[in-house]
Amino acid sequence: SPRYGQVAGCMVTEGSVYRNKPIRVLRDNVVIFQGELESLRRFKDVVEEVRSGTECGIAVKLYNDVKPGDQIECFERVEVQRTL
Repeated sequence: SPRYGQVAGCMVTEGSVYRNKPIRVLRDNVVIFQGELESLRRFKDVVEEVRSGTECGIAVKLYNDVKPGDQIECFERVEVQRTL
């Protein structure tokens, strides 16, 4: 869809992808972009989460160079209280 730029057809292979979590794009196991999702879709529906074993369409905000074979990882930042 031209509204979102490039949409990558993806298969979630492990865990879940969440619309509001940060992502990174890896090519040959090297991080080439880190940012956030513009759009997460299941068929034509906008969704908040896609689980393992499911196909989806992902548009990455401010990045249009996703190529076949790239990995898109969704991750969560967790602040850990330091103990002395």
